[in-house]
Amino acid sequence: APRVPPTRLALHHFDSSYSLHLGALWPSVRAALLCEQKYGALLNSFAAADHVPRELQLLNAADFISEAPRKAQHWQQDAAVGEARGCQEGSGEGRTVVQEGMMTQAEMSPPLCTSVSSKIKCYTFPRGDITRFRPARPDALGLLDYYLLDAASLLPVLALNVQPGDFVLDLCAAPGGKTLALLQTGCCGHLAANDVSVSRTKRLYRILHSYVPKEVRDTVSVTSYDGRVWDQMGGGTFHKVLVDVPCTTDRHSATEEDNNIFHKRRTKERQMLPMLQLQLLMAGILAARPGGAVVYSTCSLSPLQNQCVVQ
Repeated sequence: APRVPPTRLALHHFDSSYSLHLGALWPSVRAALLCEQKYGALLNSFAAADHVPRELQLLNAADFISEAPRKAQHWQQDAAVGEARGCQEGSGEGRTVVQEGMMTQAEMSPPLCTSVSSKIKCYTFPRGDITRFRPARPDALGLLDYYLLDAASLLPVLALNVQPGDFVLDLCAAPGGKTLALLQTGCCGHLAANDVSVSRTKRLYRILHSYVPKEVRDTVSVTSYDGRVWDQMGGGTFHKVLVDVPCTTDRHSATEEDNNIFHKRRTKERQMLPMLQLQLLMAGILAARPGGAVVYSTCSLSPLQNQCVVQ
């Protein structure tokens, strides 16, 4: 029988499971997964590159973080209008839809340390525009001016809401985009960046050396422990813990044959992912001090890897 590519297996799995989970949204989400990846440019506040924001604005890119509160307020106003119309029309069905779609201001705009939201800048092009950013350039000291990443990767960092002086643990840190974003907040009293993979940890080191000055790197400890047993190294010590776990990485699984977790040789590994994720989340909880906060995140749409693990 002809060999079935892992990308096709992944897409078949997504079609059968996500179509049930997402319903009418799935065709749009499916198209987005299969489209060319769209990057954001995380500005490096450590680099002497004051000209970069102006340069990006001239290209019609905008800082999506500063735009978010305005958009959230706009969405809330639209929802309120919709609710009023539903009530006026007296349609029970219309009211139900509006109520299910409504979010409170607190839900749409989670409380963020103002210093965090003002210091992290990430520029993206408008919807429908997949213009590529130029490669990052070094400043006079050799620090690169921005880091390209999926802009959604910043959402867990913002949700962590790091406060000045916080001890922070990034339990599954490599390749390093979220670690770099945490340092951009300027709030980390100490940052522990850990990843079980030695090769991925080397990539993390390269990113730190390319973007972060030595005096800031000295506040970061990079380790290669198995995150599941982190509490044996020191539990209950961190104010904030980010647990960005290994997952099916849906976009990669649907588009890339190399290192694809849907390869038949990796079937057991894929099936064990929720257990691994649960163990990492538990280790993250044990690493946090009483009153601390833990953010769990994936880059998968799977309820088994998200809601079920948290429950």
